[in-house]
Amino acid sequence: MRIVSLRCEHRADVPCVDDDAPRLGWVLASDRRATRQTAYRILVAHTEDDVASGRGTLWDSGRVDSSQTVDVPYAGRPLPPGADCVWAVQVWDERGEASGWSAPGRFRTGLAAWSADWIGRDAADDPGIEVPSEETRGNDAAQLALAPCPYLRRAFGIAGPVARAVLYVTARGLVEVHLNGDRVGDEVLAPGWTEYRRRIEYAAHDVTGLLRPGENALGAILGDGWYAGYVGFDPKHRGAHYGTAPELLCELHVEYADGSVAIVRSDGAWRATTGPIVYSDLLMGERYDARAELGAWSEPGYDDAAWGGVTVRARDGLRLVPARAQPIRVTADVRPVAIVEREPGVHVVDLGQNIVGWVRLRVEGARGAEVRLRFAEMLEPDGSLHLANLRGARPVETYVLRGGGPEVHEPRFTFHGFRYVEVTGLPDAPDAETITGRVVHSDTPPSGSFACSDDLVDRLQRNIVWGQRGNFLSVPTDCPQRDERLGWLADAQVFLPTAAFNMDVAAFMTKWGDDVLDAQSPGGAYPDVAPRLHPVDRDGAPAWADAGVIVPWVLYRRYGDVRLVARHWQAMERYMAHLQRHNPDLLWTRRRNNDYGDWLSVGADTPKDVLATAYWAWDARLMAEMAGALGRRS
Repeated sequence: MRIVSLRCEHRADVPCVDDDAPRLGWVLASDRRATRQTAYRILVAHTEDDVASGRGTLWDSGRVDSSQTVDVPYAGRPLPPGADCVWAVQVWDERGEASGWSAPGRFRTGLAAWSADWIGRDAADDPGIEVPSEETRGNDAAQLALAPCPYLRRAFGIAGPVARAVLYVTARGLVEVHLNGDRVGDEVLAPGWTEYRRRIEYAAHDVTGLLRPGENALGAILGDGWYAGYVGFDPKHRGAHYGTAPELLCELHVEYADGSVAIVRSDGAWRATTGPIVYSDLLMGERYDARAELGAWSEPGYDDAAWGGVTVRARDGLRLVPARAQPIRVTADVRPVAIVEREPGVHVVDLGQNIVGWVRLRVEGARGAEVRLRFAEMLEPDGSLHLANLRGARPVETYVLRGGGPEVHEPRFTFHGFRYVEVTGLPDAPDAETITGRVVHSDTPPSGSFACSDDLVDRLQRNIVWGQRGNFLSVPTDCPQRDERLGWLADAQVFLPTAAFNMDVAAFMTKWGDDVLDAQSPGGAYPDVAPRLHPVDRDGAPAWADAGVIVPWVLYRRYGDVRLVARHWQAMERYMAHLQRHNPDLLWTRRRNNDYGDWLSVGADTPKDVLATAYWAWDARLMAEMAGALGRRS
């Protein structure tokens, strides 16, 4: 029997955890049939050498007679904050034969306390941005309150040999971090979307290998993202929902070989400016002027004398939690299958597949030349882009060339749902290397597949998987292309059983479950969407609000996650009490809110009170099952 994969809190990478008893799990393989685990032993230590020597300096479980391979809670010494932990497991099979030790796994513990401040660039310094009329697509240019993306930097020194360095970073908005000219991490559109008034996630990056003796430089680019940008259908103005400008919060913890620790934090010592990203918005696209690039702005020795200071806001009581789910990443490239010149200088590139993400542009031309990209899922009969379904979203990117040689560009803080890309302004006709589709989604690993003898059924399954990729970006959304892109609860609860077949969504849905908890009203009602967002900032309808009960139950059934059920239990009880308080006769006839009914039924008209009451009864049945799992039958 072999141990082929270790996981901590449903993740196979190196998660950062804030639980006193993180759960550990593993996957087994064997060349024999019908073999099974009968016992395990877990070691957790500070170093890989300790584990390799059989020393569980933090925890040695000893031999435990059990077949359990998932969600084994840590039960050792209190885990120190801000620490790297190494662990390994050994198992015994039904013959009593021991396996070898697994390869080491790792997890990190989060910060116990932060000393950094929120910093940003004063929005009063932003010049007005004029959006070319041909790019507004029905949006009044005067209403597009777009702003340049801030660039922030801080120089600091390294005084001696470094044993370990970890960067903890988050933003109100989106952030891309650089250290000594190198980008930190491979995630995009980070941190993910949360209820920013209650909780923000942060990442932890081991950056030991990026530091150098003497002067170093830490830099960040900020984007509006879900926090300060256009979010949701019928957007009224930038920053309507959470805040008006992005901000950075970070701490770099440098542990020297002599045991001393230095912290470089976001504070008033940082410098700020703007650069080539004229604006970058999730719904309104991006304009990038390569002529305004800042050179080696995140490297040591850069002259930032012309940069300004930063705004500083003391950290308040807002909860900062480690990112629970896999980050959003670029997971695949898609090459064009056809390129058509609709009219002189206007080319339509067909990727052959609807994707969510953006494109990599390769171009060479004169300084100041503009290349415009527009994105759509379908074409009109005349071959032009079909854009009517996008409503207020403006899927336009503009790249202004720096000139002087080949240029490669990708946007930073926007994404689109598309198959077709209209390219205007290229100095030469595009070829297969000009445009490359970049597939972007939360990096939930595949867990199941399906194939049969019917090509149409197989195509349907492939479409389902592509739809899941495109709609699982931090939250499970209803659509990735138009101006909505919200975490509708009914969509999530209906699709979740299928989603869990296709991919391991345990960590992803655990994170979104916290969004649902944050969105519950004081009276106990769940919303229609989570995170909550105007203009649907209201209590939820039948089938929508019921996701607050159904989603924890599905996750329990799929992954055996009893701790998640316990986490949601009081909220579920408050929801059931809310329904009964307003409907004491146990028929759900009142407080159905927007009451969508059987939303997309074909040829049926189910009475709304019947549908609502049926969902309430289903909730009660699921609650009874989950009560049994928690030992609450009495």
